[in-house]
Amino acid sequence: MSSKGDKPETPSKPGIDADAVRELAQLLKETGLTEIEIEHSGARIRVSRGGGVMAAAPVAAPAAAAPAAAAPSSGPPAGAVPSPMVGTVYVASEPGKPPFISIGKTVKEGDTLFIVEAMKTMNAITAPKGGTVTEISVSDGTPVEFGQTLCVIV
Repeated sequence: MSSKGDKPETPSKPGIDADAVRELAQLLKETGLTEIEIEHSGARIRVSRGGGVMAAAPVAAPAAAAPAAAAPSSGPPAGAVPSPMVGTVYVASEPGKPPFISIGKTVKEGDTLFIVEAMKTMNAITAPKGGTVTEISVSDGTPVEFGQTLCVIV
């Protein structure tokens, strides 16, 4: 006997929504993205151009990823001076001039350590505290990312 109110035999497992997968694949194509993931009603659908389709993962999966996110807590070394922007780093005021800092040099808070060029603007990177330069992590004229360690001062 069957009635309109009957539930599927496996109500705890969400089914694969083929229409949603097709819509996401179309969205990938339109936007040029390589991967997209959505979560809805306890199900997660990921569509990727290079890796296939993954569907109906339980929502509890992000909790499993939490320990991996905690691993980078070691982070940069104490006294690390991060780049405040994306750009090109320079170790001297102009080519041929001596570098602002060297390993073993003592600096005061506010001393210029580097220059980062971003969008044709030269930005002085200054020492956040006084101390001794123990490491220089970049080379002259190389690209740097936001948050990348430029040097270490202890």
